[in-house]
Amino acid sequence: MTRIILVMHQPLGTAFASCSEHVLGQVPDLTVFDVPADAEPEALSTELAGLLQETPESQGTLVLCDIFGATPFNIAKRAIKLASERGHSAHLITGTNLCMVLKALTERQDNPEQLSRNVQLGAQKGIVNADHECKL
Repeated sequence: MTRIILVMHQPLGTAFASCSEHVLGQVPDLTVFDVPADAEPEALSTELAGLLQETPESQGTLVLCDIFGATPFNIAKRAIKLASERGHSAHLITGTNLCMVLKALTERQDNPEQLSRNVQLGAQKGIVNADHECKL
């Protein structure tokens, strides 16, 4: 089963994990890697790379970040590069919303590439202009 790691501005990852527990009725099986405001990116990249390397390559990893180009994204991108130099790969998606986290947790599968696509599609389907879809 693909491992899911949330790499986000603190406390967003923890909030997504708590909300997932509320919606699903159980503690979600994911890793939260919240990035504090005073983060040292190099140190956190190395720490995250270590987490990525703990995951068996046969399991695969999906990393979800909040904002493309922001510090958590840059930490994740660097960590994935460091881990790949040691033979570990991971998929990285940004722009994470609750629909994506729930999709990742409920559609877990052995193929991280397929899960990555499904999570991205879930995010797109979860964004609805209610003015056009519902009579308010």
